[in-house]
Formats: sequence, structure tokens, C-alpha cells
Amino acid sequence: MEEQVEMVGRAFVEHYYHLFDTDRSSLASLYHQSSMLTFEGQKLQGVDICAKINQLPFDKCHHFISTIDTQPSSFAGGITVFVSGSLRLMCEEHPLRFSQMFHLIPTPQGSFYVQNDIFRLNYG
Repeated sequence: MEEQVEMVGRAFVEHYYHLFDTDRSSLASLYHQSSMLTFEGQKLQGVDICAKINQLPFDKCHHFISTIDTQPSSFAGGITVFVSGSLRLMCEEHPLRFSQMFHLIPTPQGSFYVQNDIFRLNYG
């Protein structure tokens, strides 16, 4: 079970950041109307999440993942994923450190969606 949780968590992280870096608008398929995002303290839900992601003030970026930690959640089949890494914006000289947490919920079709997403830049 633990190996499967880690495998799904790692595959999700690879997929999520690939989409973020190459086709941000397609991230909408990973969220539901009930999904929640806290982005640097700003709380968003449902369609507002994708609007926020698509309106970020930069076009191109690249995520470099340092760590991925996974746990089964108390929701049947759910997975909690915690990511740390750096984000390089094409217009910036230095990468920005970040942390992000995802709570993934299984769908009847056998995939997962993001129920909870918390993102923070790590300063200092």
C-alpha cells in the first residue's frame, strides 16, 4: 500500500508541474468545484483556482522538485502529497524556493483530483 501511495504521489507531482510549466490552462482538469486552494494566504475555491493560476504575472517558469513526501489520507483511497523545490521564472536571475501540499481524492473512473492545495514561497 505504501509503495502504491508513493508511486501515485510521485506520478501526480510529475504530471502537475509538467502541465504547470507547459500548459497551465490544462490544470483545470485536476480540480473540481469543491476543490480549495490557499495560495500565499489567499483562499480560493472551484473555478476561481484556475483563474488564479492562469492569471499569475509570468508566462514561463520551470519547477525543480527537491522532495516529495506522501501519506495515505483518512479519506478512503486519498493521498496527501507534500512537495518542496524551487521555481525559476524566465525573467528572474535566482530561483524561488517553494512548498506545496496536495490532498488527492480518487474518482470513480480510477484517477485522482485535487481537493486541497496549499502553496507558499519560502523566503529567507
